[in-house]
Amino acid sequence: MPIYQLVLPSMGESVSEATITQWLKKVGDTIAADEAVVEVATDKVDSEVASEYPGIVKEILHPVNAVVGVDAPLALIETDEEVVQDLAPAATIKSITNPVSPPVPKTPEKVLDSPQQYMNQAQAMIKPVNPVVAGQKRFYSPLVKNIAKQENISDQELTTVLGSGKDGRVTKADILAFLKNRNALNKSNQQNTISSPQSNAIPVSALTESSVKKDADEVVSMSRMEQMISNHMVHSLKTAAHVQSFIEIDVTKLWNWREKFKNQFVSHHGVKLTFTPIFLHLVAQVLPEFPLLNATLEGTTIIKKKDINLGMATALTDGNLIVPVIKQTNTFSLIGLAKKVHELASNARNNTLNPDDVQQGTYTVTNVGIFGSLTGTPIINQPQLAILALGAIRKVPSVLETENGDVIAIRQQMMVSHSYDHRIINGAMGGMFLLRLKQLIENWDESQTI
Repeated sequence: MPIYQLVLPSMGESVSEATITQWLKKVGDTIAADEAVVEVATDKVDSEVASEYPGIVKEILHPVNAVVGVDAPLALIETDEEVVQDLAPAATIKSITNPVSPPVPKTPEKVLDSPQQYMNQAQAMIKPVNPVVAGQKRFYSPLVKNIAKQENISDQELTTVLGSGKDGRVTKADILAFLKNRNALNKSNQQNTISSPQSNAIPVSALTESSVKKDADEVVSMSRMEQMISNHMVHSLKTAAHVQSFIEIDVTKLWNWREKFKNQFVSHHGVKLTFTPIFLHLVAQVLPEFPLLNATLEGTTIIKKKDINLGMATALTDGNLIVPVIKQTNTFSLIGLAKKVHELASNARNNTLNPDDVQQGTYTVTNVGIFGSLTGTPIINQPQLAILALGAIRKVPSVLETENGDVIAIRQQMMVSHSYDHRIINGAMGGMFLLRLKQLIENWDESQTI
């Protein structure tokens, strides 16, 4: 029977590999066309890989936690249908614990027509992966996460659920059983936090003699996302010559206008009118006046981007950040932009973003003010050249110039900072961009309607 080779598809620009987090099918299972077979995670998002053909799973080529390259074979599926598949040379597969990839063998010229031949090819490319160690953060399937959210199970509480799946993963049956006996299980798991191999706490055998004490420090491994964010930030600081400009903006007119229409907006359009889509709308108007800010630098070549694709930094429930991208932001109306911002932010927090949702950004906006910060100096999101940080909006006394002289009034003010790459963008341009944005905000037409 024909053999279909399930491969890791392209996960978007700049993404070359993914980690297998959970097999949804096992050898011998029957699958339908377009049915998900395996879950994978990149440094951006988690995704499912589906089979293009119906059939039976004959071989699973890699274990959970293996890191595989794009176009690498994941599993072999026996099907009754005629298989049409153009296979690229097999991609590199590497171990989480060893960043050095093994040599990639040349793809055989002859057709591989049996499961064993495919298996031999895969085994030649993969290096055994160490099992998950205690203290490492756990992966959960979208189904388990949704159940946890619906039942108000906190992230900390979820770590106490004992998993019966492969490598201790939590299954649907596990979390339902936990809910049925929630109080009893909580008490039992709290008493066995140190001794349980499924717990995030460090087992006694892994603690040194000096650390076994009543107030011992907690030792926790970084999650894969935290490691990737760390590497990305350090790389940006080493690559770009960061410099910042700051400006204070009077947002009173905009504040009053939003207060006037926000309830009407929710009732008519089903989403809140927050300040984020308004500021994104204005940034998208200003960027065409400064095309160098909407560009990338490759060596000594500057690439000015035709599209304005704004990234919006979004905080996740686990404390990490992700940057969904609104493609061609300047083509959206304010209403359309508000709906798109709501959609991407919700998907980010529910872990349902697609890989393409976090790709091809040309400029990033982050709202540090939602945490009460007056301002910030964010790190540029490579390979972009600039990032804007919006501070908290505050009522402050301000000096206003009037026909009758200067007066002190209570105004809504906001600090805005602009981080940009001084290799290409000078202080004049970085500052003028802020000044132009200030002019648009402070001259907002309060009489306009939505």
